[in-house]
Amino acid sequence: MFDIFGEMESAEELNKTAEGLKNEGDKENLYKLADENGIDRAEADLYFEGMTDAFCDVATAAIGKIEVEATQLNPVEIIADWTEYIKVSCLEDEELARAVRRKGKSFKACIGSILKWSFQARYKVDKDIVKAAGLDTDRRMKSIEMGIPGMGRAKKLIRAYYLESEEGTR
Repeated sequence: MFDIFGEMESAEELNKTAEGLKNEGDKENLYKLADENGIDRAEADLYFEGMTDAFCDVATAAIGKIEVEATQLNPVEIIADWTEYIKVSCLEDEELARAVRRKGKSFKACIGSILKWSFQARYKVDKDIVKAAGLDTDRRMKSIEMGIPGMGRAKKLIRAYYLESEEGTR
């Protein structure tokens, strides 16, 4: 995923690398840096041509990382919703955006933490709902359980994953 330039810790690190490439006149590798980090090539062009002062900002760096990581997981339905929530939150909260970009934090592990919570928080679905769904015909099923978090809980789990301190005290 970050095969050429490696996983970068921050927007500042991305900007420093981009500056070096720009100073060398290396547009091809600037494009590779952009592609590897989910930065639009049009933004790379603007930076290369001197029309912007920075290759990316904190939010763009974080959203780019999420987008690159998400392409490997192909999120659908609720996971796609969680993906969009993370990206919007990066626009609204610089602390979260910085945390998303940190080395060692990944979209896959964030979604994994939500899945873990989901299995631990399963609850029995009311028998009338099961019957209404037509799932009560199989006598081997004594009960049906589910544990998908509501959006409020998912938001808390996402923030907890990305913003926990190294010691887990946050």
